[in-house]
Amino acid sequence: MEDEKLIDQSQLAQSVSDKISYEFLDFFLVKPLDPIKVKKEFDKPVPAKDQKAKDADEKDIVDYDKVETEVKEVESEYRKGVILKVPTSYSCTEHPHSSLKVGDVVLFRYRASTEFDLLKDARLINHFNILAYVNDNDK
Repeated sequence: MEDEKLIDQSQLAQSVSDKISYEFLDFFLVKPLDPIKVKKEFDKPVPAKDQKAKDADEKDIVDYDKVETEVKEVESEYRKGVILKVPTSYSCTEHPHSSLKVGDVVLFRYRASTEFDLLKDARLINHFNILAYVNDNDK
């Protein structure tokens, strides 16, 4: 089912790309997909049972004697996105099997991208910040 969704994204990306009148020089224009969720462990201090101590200002002193590990599901720092525009300066002659084109799905660090407010929910990404592409047999 995810493959069908990616195929639909590719076709949609091409139709959106055709309507964008800009040609980008150094950055890929990418439409981020839904955030990737990951489970992370967080350490949380647990206060001791007996809390009788006070400081000089008569405020309670909280003593922590244990650390509790809590697992939370959070958004990953990385996102998948569909390429909407390829920069004019981009050419991959060293690895022609991996050259990126409109409609390809790539993995990038979200914080390394820049918001492109001329197109809703679009991000600009330098080619150095693209970490991987979703492998398919067409390449």
